[in-house]
Amino acid sequence: MNRSTLAPLLAFSVMLGGCATLSTDSDVAEAVSESLPTLPDQWVVDGSVPGEIRVGWIEAIGDPVLTELVFEAQANNRDIRVAAANLDAARALVRQARAPLFPQLNGNFSVDRTDSPQPFAIQDPVYTLTAQAQWEVDLWGRVRAGRNAAYASAQAVEADLRFAQYALAQGVASAYFATIEAEQQVGVAQRTVDALAEIDRIVRVRYREGFASRQDTATAGTDLETARDSLEQAQVSARIAKRALEVLLGRYPADRAIVSVELPETPPPPPAGVPSQLLERRPDIIAAERQVAAAFANLDQARAAQLPLVSLTASGGGTSTDLTNILDGPSLLWSVVGSVLQPIFDGGLRGAQEDDADANRRAAIELYASTALSAFQDVENNLDQVQVLGRRELILETAAEESSTAYILAQLQYQEGEIALIDVLNIQQRLFAAERNLVSIRRARIDQWVALNLALGGTWVSED
Repeated sequence: MNRSTLAPLLAFSVMLGGCATLSTDSDVAEAVSESLPTLPDQWVVDGSVPGEIRVGWIEAIGDPVLTELVFEAQANNRDIRVAAANLDAARALVRQARAPLFPQLNGNFSVDRTDSPQPFAIQDPVYTLTAQAQWEVDLWGRVRAGRNAAYASAQAVEADLRFAQYALAQGVASAYFATIEAEQQVGVAQRTVDALAEIDRIVRVRYREGFASRQDTATAGTDLETARDSLEQAQVSARIAKRALEVLLGRYPADRAIVSVELPETPPPPPAGVPSQLLERRPDIIAAERQVAAAFANLDQARAAQLPLVSLTASGGGTSTDLTNILDGPSLLWSVVGSVLQPIFDGGLRGAQEDDADANRRAAIELYASTALSAFQDVENNLDQVQVLGRRELILETAAEESSTAYILAQLQYQEGEIALIDVLNIQQRLFAAERNLVSIRRARIDQWVALNLALGGTWVSED
C-alpha cells in the first residue's frame, strides 16, 4: 500500500471514530435522579441545624488520645490496607483498558548464517530487522467504553476506600468510648462493693449489739457478694472492650490500650445541610453512582461489540548482509493492511452479552436508589437519636442527684433506727443503677454524635 492510499484510509478512520455514541455523565445523572423519590428541602426531624456539613469532627471532640488512636488505626488497619490494594488494582485495570486506544508496536531482529558444503567457503550472515504496528480503529467506541467502565469502577473503589476510612474512624471512636464507659462502670461497681461492704460491717456491729437481726446480716451479706460478682463482670467487660479497640488499631489484643479517664463532652449538634447535599457527600452513595456509570459504559461496550471491528496493521523492515545499511535502499520493505471483521453468527453470544449488560445497568440503578434511601434513613434516625439522648442525659443526671440525696438520708435514718435495712439497700441499689445509666447515656450520646457526622458524610479530619 502506498502513501496515497494510506492517507485517505487514516482520515476515513478518524472521521468514523466520531460517529460513536457513548453514554454521558448526563445520562447517568438522569437515570439515578429518576430512581429516587422527591426529596424534601429540609430534613424531616425537627431541630436539625442548618449550614454546611462539618469537616474534621474529631477536632471538635478535642481528645488528643482519641485523635492519636484514629491516626494509628488508619495506618495499621488490615481492612483499610485491603481497600487500598483494591484501589491500586482498579487503577491498573484502567491502564489496561486504555492501552488498546494506542497502536501496539513490536520489533524483531534476527541473524541467519548458512553453512556451505564447499571447503573454506565463508558465508556472510544475513541480518533481518522488522517492526509491526497494530491498531484497532475504535469507530464505534468499544475500546473507549471499556476504558470508561474501568475508570468509573476505579472511582467507585476509591469512594469505597474513603467510606471505609470514615467508618474506621467512627469504629475506633466508638470502641474508645466503649472502653472508657466500661472502665467507668468498673468504678461504679467498685463503689457499690465498697458501700455494701461498709453497710455489711455496720449491720454486723449492730447485730452483735442486739440492734439488728440475723436476717439483716444475711441480707447485707447477700447484696455484698452479688455486688462483687457484678464487679467481676464489669472488669471482664472492660478487658474485652480494650481488646476490641486494639484489634481496630492493628495491635495484638493484649488488654493494654490506654484511654482517657473521662468521656469527652458531646459537642453541639453538627450542621446537617439538606438531603440533596448528601448525594454528593456520602462516599457510599458516590460509589454506587460510579457503579451506575460503569454499568452504562459496559452496555456501550457490549453494543459496540456487535459492529464491525476495523484494524490497521503496518509492517516494515529490511534484510541485508551489512548491518549498517539494513534499512537503506532496496533492502527496505513496508506495507499497511486494513481489515474489517464483521460478526456474522455467534450463536447469540453478543446479543446475550448486551442483555446481561443492560440487566446489570438496571440493577446498578436500583442499588444506587437503595443505598441513597438507606443513607437518608440513617441521617433521619441519627438526628432523632441525638436529640432524644440529649434530653435523656438531663433526666438521668437529675435522677442520679436525687438518688444520691435519698441514699445519704437513708443511711442517717437507718443509724437512728427509723427505717429498716432493706429500705437502705433498695435506695442504694437505685443510686448505683442511676449512676450506671448516666455513664451509659453519656457514652451513647457522644457515640451517636459521631455516628451522625458519618451519616452526613462529614470527614473525620480536615482535608485541607
